[in-house]
Amino acid sequence: MKAAEYDRHIKVLQLRRNYGQTAAMCAGIDFACGDIIIPMDGDLQNDPEDIPLLLQEIDNGYDVVSGWRKHRQDASLRRNLPSRIANWVISHTSGVHLHDYGCTLKAYRRDIIKGMRLYGEMHRFIPIYAAWQGARISEVIVQHHPRLHGTSKYGIERTAKVILDLLLMKFLGSHFTKPIYIFGGIGLMFLALAFLVVAVMVLLKMGWGVSMIATPLPVLAAMAFMTGVMNILMGIMVEILVRIYFESQGKSIYLIRDTINVTSEA
Repeated sequence: MKAAEYDRHIKVLQLRRNYGQTAAMCAGIDFACGDIIIPMDGDLQNDPEDIPLLLQEIDNGYDVVSGWRKHRQDASLRRNLPSRIANWVISHTSGVHLHDYGCTLKAYRRDIIKGMRLYGEMHRFIPIYAAWQGARISEVIVQHHPRLHGTSKYGIERTAKVILDLLLMKFLGSHFTKPIYIFGGIGLMFLALAFLVVAVMVLLKMGWGVSMIATPLPVLAAMAFMTGVMNILMGIMVEILVRIYFESQGKSIYLIRDTINVTSEA
């Protein structure tokens, strides 16, 4: 705060309360005015001297450059191992292969992430959101220093949050514009299970004379049928909500990188 009083190049955003890292990054991105945006943690574990490495990759034509803390100076079991597992899962699920999603030191072209809305703990998935928009992504090794000040709030318990956020991210990336495919698919599977159970009940009755009400199969068939119908109806409702979302806000389901000999919208 005091430094900003003497240097007009330093800009400070003071939030009313601690909304979390994702909200803080969103605020910084919203108020940033440069062509390249580089977030960095304030715990001094990242080194500002690595910023030129990121900018060099940006100059090579990349839209997003992610830092990789290859020699990470954190607790091996409590921090490094869960991080490696999470990075492997995220990379193989999203198709965007990075060694270190948790490293905040990254460089973004402003037009790639400006206006991007993030919630929960989704800040680590910004490269994936950028990849959905056709961004070219690279990764460079950066320094990582031992923590000298403060205490980290991240631990093994965050792995569960990462998995849940990853499931949400995967749904938004693959099925956001066609949710009926996933809800309807699940619904059809439950309907198929219901008809299969009915077939088994008929077979038991006709072949072995087993009374249908003597088994739990009627209840299972009814529950599977109702679950299937509910999933299909939910898919239809979500489809309607998605269309309302795009049309009410004038959003497009596609993004254009560049045009040639195009002067106006068709």
